[in-house]
Amino acid sequence: MSADTDSTSDADRPGMPLLPGTLPEALRAELIAFRRDMHMHPELGNQEFRTTAAIKTRLEKAGLRPQVLKLGTGLICDIGTWDGVRPRLALRADIDGLPIPDMKTGCAYRSTVPDRAHACGHDVHTSVVLGAGLVLAGMDRAGTLPHPVRLIFQPAEEVLPGGATDAIAAGVLDGVGRIIGVHCDPRVDAGRIGLRHGPITSACDRLDISLDGPGGHTARPHLTTDLVIAAAKVATEVPALVARRVDARSGLALTWGRIESGHACNVIPQHAELSGTVRCLDLQSWRLAPDLVHAAIDEVAGLYRAKTEITYVRGVPPVVNDPQVTKLLRDAMTARRGAASVQDTEQSLGGEDFSWYLEHVPGAMARLGVRRPGERTVRDLHQGDFDVDESSIAVGVELFTAAALLDT
Repeated sequence: MSADTDSTSDADRPGMPLLPGTLPEALRAELIAFRRDMHMHPELGNQEFRTTAAIKTRLEKAGLRPQVLKLGTGLICDIGTWDGVRPRLALRADIDGLPIPDMKTGCAYRSTVPDRAHACGHDVHTSVVLGAGLVLAGMDRAGTLPHPVRLIFQPAEEVLPGGATDAIAAGVLDGVGRIIGVHCDPRVDAGRIGLRHGPITSACDRLDISLDGPGGHTARPHLTTDLVIAAAKVATEVPALVARRVDARSGLALTWGRIESGHACNVIPQHAELSGTVRCLDLQSWRLAPDLVHAAIDEVAGLYRAKTEITYVRGVPPVVNDPQVTKLLRDAMTARRGAASVQDTEQSLGGEDFSWYLEHVPGAMARLGVRRPGERTVRDLHQGDFDVDESSIAVGVELFTAAALLDT
């Protein structure tokens, strides 16, 4: 995707309030180069050593004092002098990649690491927070930053239950009163953001099931446990059963991604496995989901005399945007690019561990448009050909700097 962008800022739009904190052209180009370098060197969760070092080096070059988390990867960086009273506004980015191959052909910044890719836009999120931090640091040196800000570069967002839980335990929210973040959205044009009050993502958990029985010959299924039938019944009946035990408006959905059993056509196997995800739009139903799923699996598997071993891994709750912080993001984007640059967005069934921060402090996440305006092809997240319109980096930076200036 081209880096040629609409560089128009709020200062160029008649009638728009003049806010400092727009992105200088030299820094714009540097952030695109930073993003491309990060894109070429993706690192999985809790292994982001090169990425952490690159962020730290650039922040230190700006005279800042970033602190690497005790986890070994990820870091925080405070900008401005904190008086110990008024809480900081935190800007959060996630820094890990995905264990999938980069399938972009003819791309100069394609991943150089086999079976690793930044296919979720974390390289963009990181570049946005880095750029906002550098701009805000310049304002702080000039004495024009009204309130202190904390940058959070979080590892392991893609690792359930999310690296945010470890980051919170490491103290990243100490002194923080509100938190904001963005997530790339390939359905939204670059130059715009999507916002929503209340839930904007869903809860997401992981489910692994083992079914066991004595096995036997397919000529005599009545003498054993037919695990293939048992696994098939669990796969089809458990999702339907679970869905009937909660309010349909909760959107509780169990979806399988893997089912394995057997090796020969005339042998009833002794073991079967299923893996999938449990997603939910509603926070209360998400809290009930583990017990509901366990009960449904045991009921169905028990009808076929299959022994069950269930591993239910808690993932993330829904991201529930705080109304006041959502308004802050709307006001910030409107100040930069006008009211038409903000669009309403639907709740996604995707999960995001930004939700864990919102269990502690109010905050909001915006969907950052990364689609080239007019492009019909949607490069979906978590696909090997995912890429972005890099003008979105400048949009994210100016959104965050305006939010920091308008935060009261």
